[in-house]
Amino acid sequence: MKRRDFLNISALGATSLFLMPGLFAQKGKTRQVKIAICGLGRYAENQIAPAIEDSEFASLTAIITGSNEKIPKWQKLYNISSKNVYNYDNLDSISNNPEIDCVYICTPTGNHAEYTIRSLQAGKHVICEKPMAPTVKDCDHMIEASKKAKKLLQIGYRLYWDPFNVSLIESMKTSKYGKWTQMSGGFSNKQGKWRGKGDWRLTKAMNVGGAVYDLGVYVVQSAFYSAQDHPLSVKARSWTDRDEIYKEIPEHWQWELEWANGKISKHSSSYGKYENFIHLETEMGKIGLNPAYSYRGIKGYTPSGQMKFGSTFQQKLQIDNQCLAILNKKPNITPGEMGRRDVRVLNAIMESAKTNQKVIFENFKF
Repeated sequence: MKRRDFLNISALGATSLFLMPGLFAQKGKTRQVKIAICGLGRYAENQIAPAIEDSEFASLTAIITGSNEKIPKWQKLYNISSKNVYNYDNLDSISNNPEIDCVYICTPTGNHAEYTIRSLQAGKHVICEKPMAPTVKDCDHMIEASKKAKKLLQIGYRLYWDPFNVSLIESMKTSKYGKWTQMSGGFSNKQGKWRGKGDWRLTKAMNVGGAVYDLGVYVVQSAFYSAQDHPLSVKARSWTDRDEIYKEIPEHWQWELEWANGKISKHSSSYGKYENFIHLETEMGKIGLNPAYSYRGIKGYTPSGQMKFGSTFQQKLQIDNQCLAILNKKPNITPGEMGRRDVRVLNAIMESAKTNQKVIFENFKF
């Protein structure tokens, strides 16, 4: 994708907040996308399922899980029929179920590609959680499956519907405060006692690069929509302090992105500290978010003063608008190509840290 196409998608993302439900449907006559959630972990339980329940344009009609012990609870909470309960072995049979229009992939990153492709081949639209997949090649296969099935593939980038992040995007897109001169950002969460032995986040197979995938994907994306451009290169390093916990993945990550005109931005993600921000110096002053990537409680500042927005349910706005894209065949503002773009940078960060060499982005495309 060329630079102007990247800017066009960024603009769509910035205006997405204003695709409000009332503009597309009359009360009592709302069409709904029937969604099956694939993977019933904490994020699905605490964020996505409630968001679907609150959505004007979605209904939760089915579940796909490898954890049989979770099925009764979900059936009771969401009135899900036994005929709409699937496991990972019989997932393909959803092709025969008219009560499923779309599958929301909430499993660990390591199997996003498999379940996305199988769902698309079954003739269903897909919303896939971030990060899209372990490798660019995986992303390519997912995008190809979407095109072949003629079904939408969207990535669960909730911050494209957060008013603070949208305001930042708009300000940078329009150069409201002039060009940026410095940029830094980080998203880290200090993990002490893990939630349970064998947590998938500790494994390379499921969490790929650890914090840089789990949390760093937000940092990478905010760098894109803050710079309103694509980077030229990346230089990264990783290390671990607590070897007894992080046996397969690094605990800490730092990287620098090089941009046009010699600009350098500095970023980090870690499981060994706390940080949650995006900060830019512009020609007219400072702009940023701190915290920047949370589900709630985001705060922002600009050269004109503090950003002031009310509380929002990010995932609900995300579901509303992604379902509208399906129902009304509107532009898909968080497509698979965007997910692939971010995975390309994540892969390059890992390669740079491994080789201790700068990785050049040649012919950067989504």
